[in-house]
Amino acid sequence: MLDLIIIGFVEMLTLANLLLIIFGVIVGILFGAIPGLSATMAIALMLPVTYGMAPISGFALLIGLYIGGISGGLISAILLRIPGTPSSIATTFDGSPMALRGEAGKALGIGIVYSFIGGMISIIILTFISPPIANIALKFGPYEYFAVGIFSLTMIASLVSGNVFKGLASGILGLIFAMVGAAPIDSAKRFTFGINALDAGFNILPVLIGLYAVSEIIKVAECGVNEDNFEISNYKLRGFGFSVKEFVGQTWNMFRSAFIGLGVGILPGIGGGTSNILAYTVAKDQSKYPEKFGTGIMDGIVASETANNASVGGALIPLLTLGIPGDTVTALLLGGLMVHGLNPGPLLFKNNAELVYGIFAALFIANIAMLILEFLGLRAFVKLLSIPKNILLPIIMVLCTVGAYGLNNRVFDIFTILLFGVIGYLLEKNGFPLPPIILGFILGPIIEVNLIRGLMVSQGSFVPFITRPISAVFLLIAAVSFILSMRKNIKNTNKTQTESL
Repeated sequence: MLDLIIIGFVEMLTLANLLLIIFGVIVGILFGAIPGLSATMAIALMLPVTYGMAPISGFALLIGLYIGGISGGLISAILLRIPGTPSSIATTFDGSPMALRGEAGKALGIGIVYSFIGGMISIIILTFISPPIANIALKFGPYEYFAVGIFSLTMIASLVSGNVFKGLASGILGLIFAMVGAAPIDSAKRFTFGINALDAGFNILPVLIGLYAVSEIIKVAECGVNEDNFEISNYKLRGFGFSVKEFVGQTWNMFRSAFIGLGVGILPGIGGGTSNILAYTVAKDQSKYPEKFGTGIMDGIVASETANNASVGGALIPLLTLGIPGDTVTALLLGGLMVHGLNPGPLLFKNNAELVYGIFAALFIANIAMLILEFLGLRAFVKLLSIPKNILLPIIMVLCTVGAYGLNNRVFDIFTILLFGVIGYLLEKNGFPLPPIILGFILGPIIEVNLIRGLMVSQGSFVPFITRPISAVFLLIAAVSFILSMRKNIKNTNKTQTESL
């Protein structure tokens, strides 16, 4: 294995391949940072370019786009409170409040460093133990995926810091929106109201753009643009903006979030959009000061950014060892392998070992390039906050519109961002949190599909859902998690009422 790792680095450390990786990381960061664009779109646009390249060079470019695209979402999440990608949703929760109080540089520094660390942890694990881990993932069937989805859904109670019932209502609303369109198994139309464009349902990116970007623009439009409110506060930035003591204090949070991201990444179809929220809620539940989450603390950014980048290595494990893509990006990478006449699976390691370890080397190099390039651009990113909102917000609205349309070349997606912009604005104005909507929207299809598949296999019996060991364990953890979260919220409510009296 050591010889193969060395060969992989030798193959990748040529000038042409290094330039392709750096170019890919830069383009990926831009696509990740611009609301409405994503790593998926960047790879989809560049995939035809790799047709005429050698496989090793083509994957140098694609891996650079992947790493840059996943990490780039933290820039707009922190500076504009708009998650550039679904993987950076939870980064907005604490990143944006830090930026608003003049700590944008520190927030970005934390995000960049822990993106790098999360990525490196998952890449090391991918390189050395991917086949055994993939074999464990093979044991997951519809019963297990359903249980994982239910467990993740119980995290809604942890995401709510105020009115629990409003939080749960938001989560249910997310589930309802996820059900719009054709049913996953029998393709029956639901909640379409005769509108053909709704047959395919709502795409996650337009929903994200609407809830976080357009709703923010509507709020500013309502209040009027007072440029004094948006002046960047004075800040001091040394290195990445945080101390060694702060770094050491996040060690357990970092490793826990990395393994959450890795585990979620391995499970096909779930991906970084879930892992960052799950890691954030676990960090909040395990924290000694959960009430500070959402006010702008380091812990939240560490959890989110470590987890979403750790899911990169996790998603590649089933792709390379079993030929099963872990998310939409790895589905495109699967296409890239097939274009070059390569079939992912156990035989890929045997017949094309040099290419596989070249991909591992590309991941290491791209991760380092991401760290350096984002660090060099740190001060430039912070300067974005000094742009007057009456100039910045119209530009963002245009980019959001272009990004939404470019996703599927549908005008309907432009109307989607406007619809969810209004919904997000009305919900926030009435005290309903937005994160549970996103969690419900992402997890709804996973739970529904695997519930139906499980019932088909068991001929309508629910018994296997609670008798299969892995499924039973996750459902038990979900029940305990929900009960503890509700108990904690009730205690906090009673405490608040007592103090007010």
